[in-house]
Amino acid sequence: MRVIRIDNRTPSDKVLAMIGSTPEGTKIMQRKMSLELFYIEGLRTPAANILKQDALSIGAELAVEKDTILCKDDRIDAVLIVNDKQRRILAKKELAQPFGLKKVARALASHRPITYRRPQIMGVVNANDDSFFAGSRFRGAAAVEAIAAMIDAGAEIIDIGGVSSRPGSRPVPAEEELARIRPVVDAVAAEGLLSRARFSLDSYAPEPIAYALEKGFHIVNDITGLADDRVCALAAEHGAQVVLMHMQNDPATMQHNPTYAHVIGDIDDFFAARLEKAARYGIEDVVLDVGIGFGKRLEENLKLIRHLGHFLHFGKPLLIGASRKSMIDMIVPTPVEERLAGTLAIHLKAAEEGASIVRCHDVRAHAQAFAVQEAIMETLI
Repeated sequence: MRVIRIDNRTPSDKVLAMIGSTPEGTKIMQRKMSLELFYIEGLRTPAANILKQDALSIGAELAVEKDTILCKDDRIDAVLIVNDKQRRILAKKELAQPFGLKKVARALASHRPITYRRPQIMGVVNANDDSFFAGSRFRGAAAVEAIAAMIDAGAEIIDIGGVSSRPGSRPVPAEEELARIRPVVDAVAAEGLLSRARFSLDSYAPEPIAYALEKGFHIVNDITGLADDRVCALAAEHGAQVVLMHMQNDPATMQHNPTYAHVIGDIDDFFAARLEKAARYGIEDVVLDVGIGFGKRLEENLKLIRHLGHFLHFGKPLLIGASRKSMIDMIVPTPVEERLAGTLAIHLKAAEEGASIVRCHDVRAHAQAFAVQEAIMETLI
């Protein structure tokens, strides 16, 4: 006899099938096999005491500070420790409780266990001369060659941009942006590349977006998160997918002392509001991007990567884009040309946390890394 500890992200359905579990039994037991932690901030102490007792009654736990039962403080922070089955039970049970527990119940009900799925790769092509990584800049025939090479290497999406959004960059007139991207967009259509991958325009200006969508592009990658109503209308008209990104302030000022009450909670509120706006325009095909490096300090970027799976509760795909960004240099001083290893570390973690799309400069390296990661994640005992 042997006792072997199994990694808790091993596909539970396949492990249970190995021992002969029935499909019905597998469905029941899967809900007990994933440990989930929820940090609850500002919970009223009467609510904490109720939630703790309800959690204990079903075999779960709520970690609270000493003397919470005495209600010395009006509010406390707590950590709820549950499996999927217990979370579902509490989500129903707390709907009948007072002291703000209905809000806790709704939040618990919206979450699901994080499951790994190999992410799609979005390759980056810039038609401007001032993007922060020179290796992403292409013009004319070179752009077409680069795009074809990225598709051959494993990119399923190609993101084309004509304006730099690096920290400190300034906007350019829409006419100039359109002049930059038009030759690349035209070449993509003329060379039949639209049938080989999905194409995205990295823009928040209506004129270039309209041109790209009319030429057959599929995605609007908007770093302003649908701030412009005209972009909303265009995306809705063309049935485009929208990448809705969070950014504090604008590229010129976003790194001037960015501040948050709590970065995860603040971005959660932002996504909720912008998803409501998208829905008002009839835009349902939305991808969420937390905006690594867009108005965030290193600590905030790290929190967002570590806890990216939180945002899956919106039921939308998640995009991560940290390719060669300065946060890597802040951890280990490294020139932009040598940040591939740090990029892969970030993106592999994001994939484990449920990212569906990874935006990157180095397509071939990412395709190899994700193939190996997938093999590891799918390996059974």
